[in-house]
Amino acid sequence: MIPCDRMFPLRRLAAAAFCLAALGPARADDPFGTENLLPPAPGRPWTGGADPCAYPAPQGQALTLANVVDRALCANPQTRQAWSATKIQAAELGRSRAAELPDVTLAGNGGLNRTWLANSGTVQQDNVSATATVSYLLYDSGARDANIEFARQLLAAANWSHSATLQSVFLSAIQNYYRLFAARANVNAATESEKASLESLKAAQFRYRVGTGTPADRLQAQTAYSQTVLTRTRAEGDARREAGALANSMGLDADTALEIAPPRIEAPDMATESAVRELVEYARKLRPDLAAADAKIQAARAQVRAAQAAGKPTVSLSASTGIGNSNNLDSFGTGAIGVSVSFPLFTGYRNTYEIRSAQAQVEAREADHDVLRSQIALDVWNAWQSLVTERTALANAEDLFRSALESDNVSRGRYRAGAGTLIDLLNAQSALASARFQQVQAQYNWHLSKAALASALGTLDLASLAANADTIRIDTSRSPVRK
Repeated sequence: MIPCDRMFPLRRLAAAAFCLAALGPARADDPFGTENLLPPAPGRPWTGGADPCAYPAPQGQALTLANVVDRALCANPQTRQAWSATKIQAAELGRSRAAELPDVTLAGNGGLNRTWLANSGTVQQDNVSATATVSYLLYDSGARDANIEFARQLLAAANWSHSATLQSVFLSAIQNYYRLFAARANVNAATESEKASLESLKAAQFRYRVGTGTPADRLQAQTAYSQTVLTRTRAEGDARREAGALANSMGLDADTALEIAPPRIEAPDMATESAVRELVEYARKLRPDLAAADAKIQAARAQVRAAQAAGKPTVSLSASTGIGNSNNLDSFGTGAIGVSVSFPLFTGYRNTYEIRSAQAQVEAREADHDVLRSQIALDVWNAWQSLVTERTALANAEDLFRSALESDNVSRGRYRAGAGTLIDLLNAQSALASARFQQVQAQYNWHLSKAALASALGTLDLASLAANADTIRIDTSRSPVRK
């Protein structure tokens, strides 16, 4: 079957009747099938993929990273906003395609007329009539086709923007997930530092009581302990804020109590090693926001063609038939058919400036595309360098922690034996606390950098979650979704 939008212009009138018959009453709510061009659900990308709402998380179990992402894609209002935008553009496409079909109008009128004559009494003239009119645009120099293409490209842009929104929500959920556990790990680290500081305080108090310590040592130990209590209190507040941010990204109120399964902290590997230039080109093929920018350029070019066609001739066909009845005449019928040609000769230069405006829109969309294309290269470069840096930083942080832990053990033993000073012990404990915090941050920063690189490449989707459902897999071997 030849699609309705592929008929040649000279056959449009016959095509209109054919399409009306082919569409049938079953598709009366969407005769042009525009809903088939939409993502099937708010949380699914335009290019396909799993439905995050299809499989809810098991009740009574802690939520994994995959469950958190599913909930965010399914319930976050941003996904519904983007999906609504695509539905609006789909309706606009259907409205523009309505010009492919004829307009049919049924009109009727009736009246009771009375005329009072000076010498002849009253003259009655009652009538009723009904008229059906069919009008169809035969030729408009391509304006109709350009408007349809404009709407079609805007729909494609909205669909790609919807997919880009899903990636943004996806990344936000991952970031909030890892930041929550980084904050909780900081609480644990602060608690350990507090315990160690309390032991030092007790030791200083004991030495002061037995006469081997000074009041200054006791006060310094008390000050150090109070500082660790303050650090732990602030860490607990940060953890509560991160829990609220995670709940919010999942479409829940910030005070919602959630049981979240901790991630498996994996060691960095070199599986994602690749030339940055290759990653940039790969990202430019996959990034949905760049695809949306491409579609907007095509839409702007279609708008130029529509503006140019607006100053050219149009040919329309119209036909009407009607029946009427009057008390002065027998019942009668009417009929007319005609062709009208319109050629705008002068519009006050309105069409000239509309064309200029449309051409400027093309230039603006092309500039937007180039800006985004350059930004993608920067995003990939920054994400890649961050991943490499965090991989090295994690190894250094682990070495630092082992060294600080050994130094703390030595200083603690020396102090208990009376061979070391309190200053040495407090310095060692402070260095250990700092090393513990840096190790925690380095572990989670590497996971966050990995997710940021996947987002920069445009590969962040449900398939990028590893089988254990708590790490991100970067797969640069998959085929690009567009050329």
